[in-house]
Amino acid sequence: QVQLVESGGGLVQAGGSLRLSCAASGRTFSSIAMGWFRQAPGKEREFVASISARGLSSLYADSVKGRFTISRDNAKNTVHLQMDSLKPEETAIYYCAASSIIFARISTDDYPYWGQGTQVTVSS
Repeated sequence: QVQLVESGGGLVQAGGSLRLSCAASGRTFSSIAMGWFRQAPGKEREFVASISARGLSSLYADSVKGRFTISRDNAKNTVHLQMDSLKPEETAIYYCAASSIIFARISTDDYPYWGQGTQVTVSS
């Protein structure tokens, strides 16, 4: 089992940046893919980015390509999401999630482990 705790959320003006972090515990961390998802009030949870177990490949939602960057440090059991040029419509709770295999994936159904989320608010 993997336990996940997100941090780094907060209030930022439109066009600003935030860096989210996810601290993981569990001896299998380096053998599983990780992902970031977000959920705004009244909306379904949506895929943001994912990264393979070794960090050699990653996937991004079309809406964040070129602005967000996912990374991981397996030696420190951490995953990060660098978010640049943030937009007000991206205000949401951002969740870190762990998959059960090594390949990056985009469906919430493929992630059995989830953190509690961290709030990101983008003001105009």
